[in-house]
Amino acid sequence: MTETMTDTRLDDLPLVMEPEELEPLLGASGLLVVDLCDGERYARGHVPGAIHLEFPRLIRQEPPAMGLLPTAQQLTALFSEIGLTPETHVVAYDNTGSGRAARLLWTLDAVGHQAYSLLNGGLRAWAEEGHPLEQTPNQPQAGNFPVQLTDLPDSQADADYLRSRLGAADLCVLDARSAAEYRGEDIRAARGGHIPGAVNLDWVELRDPDANDRLRPAGELLEMLEHIGATPDKEIITHCQTHHRSALTWVALRALGYERVRGYDGSWSEWGNHAELPVER
Repeated sequence: MTETMTDTRLDDLPLVMEPEELEPLLGASGLLVVDLCDGERYARGHVPGAIHLEFPRLIRQEPPAMGLLPTAQQLTALFSEIGLTPETHVVAYDNTGSGRAARLLWTLDAVGHQAYSLLNGGLRAWAEEGHPLEQTPNQPQAGNFPVQLTDLPDSQADADYLRSRLGAADLCVLDARSAAEYRGEDIRAARGGHIPGAVNLDWVELRDPDANDRLRPAGELLEMLEHIGATPDKEIITHCQTHHRSALTWVALRALGYERVRGYDGSWSEWGNHAELPVER
C-alpha cells in the first residue's frame, strides 16, 4: 500500500468506527490510536500501537467547576507530547463506557482538529471480539502542535452563552445525567435539579450492553432523541456533571448528523453551585 492510499483511507474514516475497520489500519502513517483506560488496564493489554493518555490531563479544575476545557498552553503541551500533527487522524477508546474517549474527541474539535474517530464499544468490543492486544507500552514521538482557542469554539458552551439562550425555541438543553440527578434526588452540587427547560437522557441509554457497549443503532437513537424533543433542527447543548458522560452524547449527536451541538464543560459542577443561575426541580 502506498502512502497516498493510506492517507486516502484515513481521510474516509467515519466518526464512529468499528474494530474490524481499525485493525487493518494499525501502523498506518498518520494514524494515532489513543488509549484512555486506567494505566493498569493499559499495561494488561491494549490495541497494538496505542499510546496511553491519562484522562485527568483533559480537564481543568477551577472549583466548583471540575471539568473545564484546559488552557491553550496546557493543550499545546499535551498534544505536542503525544505527537499530534494537523494531518494526524486520532482514534480514541477507553474501557469505561467511551466517555473519556469522547471527551478527547470533543477537545480536539474545540481546538480545530477534526480528524478523529471513536472506537465503537471501546476496549470491551475490541478484546471480546478477538482483536489483538499487546502489553508493550508505546511511546509517542513528541512534536509541536500549537493551540489557539477562540473565545468560544463552536463545539463549546459556557454558562453565559447557555443562560443567554434559555427559552429560545430552537434550543434543547440535553442533560446526560441520571434521572435521579436530573430530578434533584441525587444531589452532587450545592443545589439539586436541572437547568430550566432541559430534557433528560441518561448517557447509559445510548449504549447497548448486548453489543459490547456500542452505541445503539442510529434509528434507535433518533427515536429516543425525538421522543424528548432533541431534534436535528435545534441547537443542542449537552451537559452532565463535568462533561464526561455528556461528551459521549455530543459524539453520538454529531455521528447522527446534528449540525449544531455544543458541550457545556462547566456542566452541573458549575451551574449547580452558582446561586445566581436558575434551577428547576
